[in-house]
Amino acid sequence: MRDHYTGDVHISTGMTTKAEVEEIVTFWEQGKGDAKNRVVLYNCTSGYPVPFEDVCLLDIRILQAKYAHRVKAIGFSGHHLGISIDIAAYALGATWIERHFTADRTWKGTDHAASLEPAGLSKLVRDLQACYTSMTYKKADILDLEK
Repeated sequence: MRDHYTGDVHISTGMTTKAEVEEIVTFWEQGKGDAKNRVVLYNCTSGYPVPFEDVCLLDIRILQAKYAHRVKAIGFSGHHLGISIDIAAYALGATWIERHFTADRTWKGTDHAASLEPAGLSKLVRDLQACYTSMTYKKADILDLEK
């Protein structure tokens, strides 16, 4: 697959060790394809739902430091409740956000409770767009609205 598939490859770090992540990235680098232009590496804690203290958002910084120059992008794959963690992941530098989607969070199954329903997905997109818009530097010491 590595040498024949030409599309992007999205890889979650859930349930992997740091050594395994290194092996995976190296594997894709050694193929005919170009990992730098094809691999999106997601910070992830696998579980449904993941308690906030186990999300480990700061691992995004570790992935950036070690792999940002070796893969296409660093992302975040979330299995937590709510959407605030996704916004924080984006603010920390994750450029891809992966969330599970369901029509009804009360359905039986392992991950429905940690998935987003249509309204939640809409709110996530809205808030990510607001965060994107706000990620700027001041254009002047005192902005017009501050005068």
